[in-house]
Amino acid sequence: MTRRTNMTIYKTEAEVALMKEAATLVSKTLTEVAKVLKPGMTTLQIDKICAEFVRDNKAVPSFLGYRGYPHNVCTSVNDVVVHGFPNNVALKDGDIVSVDMGVILNGWHGDHAYTFILGETSEDVLQLVRVTKESLYKGIEKAIVNNRVGDISNAIQEHTERKYGYGVVRELVGHGLGRNLHEDPQVPNYGKKGNGPKMKENLVLAIEPMINMGTRDVFIAEDGWTVKTRDGKPSVHFEHDVCIKRNKALILSDYSIIEAAEKANNNLNTSYYQ
Repeated sequence: MTRRTNMTIYKTEAEVALMKEAATLVSKTLTEVAKVLKPGMTTLQIDKICAEFVRDNKAVPSFLGYRGYPHNVCTSVNDVVVHGFPNNVALKDGDIVSVDMGVILNGWHGDHAYTFILGETSEDVLQLVRVTKESLYKGIEKAIVNNRVGDISNAIQEHTERKYGYGVVRELVGHGLGRNLHEDPQVPNYGKKGNGPKMKENLVLAIEPMINMGTRDVFIAEDGWTVKTRDGKPSVHFEHDVCIKRNKALILSDYSIIEAAEKANNNLNTSYYQ
C-alpha cells in the first residue's frame, strides 16, 4: 500500500518501477523531438509529435486539460520561462526551446523537461544552458535520505545565482510526483541548507531549475499561462524525475537517449557539453 504522511506520499519499490516506466516514456518522447527539431518547424508540430508518440505507447498526455491547459506539451521559447503555448510561429536559428511534458502510464505520472538550442547562438546563452543543466545535477546530488528539501534548493541556487549571477525564478517550483501530477513537497530552486521537509526513501520528486539570464522577475502573459522574463532575456528549464534513496538518488528519467539524438541532429547545438 502507498503510505501517506502529512500529504507527502512515499512509494513502494513496485510503484517506483512503474513511475520509472512513465518517466522513461517522457524521455523517449523528448528523444523523438530531438531527432527532428530544426529551424522552420513550429511548436505546434512539436506538440503533435509528442501527443501521437505518447498515445502510440498506450499512455495519455497529462498536461492536456490539466487546470484547463489547452495543449499536450509546454513549449517555451527564448524569454518564455515555462508554460508556453505551442503555436504556428516558425522556429529560427538561434532560438532556445524548452519542451516540458507529462504522461500518465498505468496510473502513474512522468513529468520532465529539456531545453534545446537551434543552430548558432551566443556564448552567453550557451553558458546559461550549461549552468542550468549542471545545477539540476547539483540539486539531485542532495536528493538523499535524511537531507532536507532546502539542501536541493540551496545547491541549485548556489550554482546559478551566487556563482554566475543568474536570476532564480521564485514563483515556480519543483514538486512531488506520483498518481498526481503535483504532490507535496514543493521543491524551490532557492533556499537554505537544512530547511524544509526531511526526505525519506522512495519519495519521488520532479526537480526543475528555471533560471533566467537576467532578472529573476517574471510576469504572466494575457493567455493566463505563459510565464515570461520581465527583462526579455532568455530563460532555461531542465527537469528530471528523481526518487530519494539512501546514498545516491535514483534518476527515473533518461537524458542519455535525448542527448544521443540531439548530438546526431546537425540542426541542434550541443557544443556547451562537448
